[in-house]
Parts: sequence; structure tokens; C-alpha cells
Amino acid sequence: MTLPVLETDRLILRPHELRDFDDLAQMWAEPDVVRYISGKPSTEEESWGRLMKYIGHWSMLGFGYWAVTLRETGAYAGDVGFADYRRGMTPSLESVPEAGWVLSPKVHGKGVATEAVARMHQWAQDETDWQQTCCIFDPEHKVSQKVALRLGYQPAEALGDYGGLPTLIMHRKMTR
Repeated sequence: MTLPVLETDRLILRPHELRDFDDLAQMWAEPDVVRYISGKPSTEEESWGRLMKYIGHWSMLGFGYWAVTLRETGAYAGDVGFADYRRGMTPSLESVPEAGWVLSPKVHGKGVATEAVARMHQWAQDETDWQQTCCIFDPEHKVSQKVALRLGYQPAEALGDYGGLPTLIMHRKMTR
């Protein structure tokens, strides 16, 4: 299976490689990055597991996460993609691909998230038969919610529960 490489004017989204580990681990160790995700910086072990999940999704499910790099410099800027994490949450996200994005503080506020997430959704539109996608957020994570709203996501009527915490669930219908 040849994994897709996606491009925009400023970005290249490519499959993760082992060489991405140090950059990925550094990004996930940043308190600003994890503030609304786990609330605590990731250890190297947790980041290693994350990288393996990213790579494994592609081989097992035919979709996954991309490493976002800046076209001009090749610098690692973050992770975006789709996953099936089989989260034990209420309500269930069962069989709906979950979109996610995490960007390095170095690119925050520069439109990189919107550009990368729009491109990955274009890929999903062109290459899958999905009816919808979803994403989840800490209700306080307003910046990522704005990205989701810009790209057509709509919030559920009520908050969900993930790990005993209130969780905003948003869905996006695929247009055909």
C-alpha cells in the first residue's frame, strides 16, 4: 500500500516515519500542546506509543495521521489525521472516523491547522466512502473548535463523557 502524501501551498502532509520521533516527542511534551488534551506533558514512552498508533492505523485500517511539515523548511509542524481509537466514551463514536490535529506552538496562530485539516478532509472526501467524521474536544478548547466550525463541523446538542470528563463532540457530514 502506498501511503498518501498531501500538499498545500505551505505544507506537506506525509506519513510518519521513525525519524519523526524526536520532534513528535518534543511537541507532545509541551504544556501548551497538551493543555486541553491530557493536561499533562507526554513522556517519551507515551509519544512512542502514539507514533506506533499513527503508523499502525495506516497498515490496519487504510487511514491514519500525517506528519505536517512546512514546505519551505521541512520543519515538523504537527500531526493531523483520522483514527479509530475505540474510545470508551458516551455516546459512542462507533465506526465514525475521528479527526484530530495537534500543532507545534511554533506554528500556532498562523492558519496551519485550518490549512492542514482542510487538506486531510479533501483527501477523505476524494478517497473514502465515509458518510461523516467526528472530532472531540475539551469544552474549553475554543481555538480548535473554531477550526472545526470553519471546516463544517457542528456540535452535538449535549456534551459527551470521556474518562469522566465533559467532552464536546462535533460531527461533519461528507458531501457527495
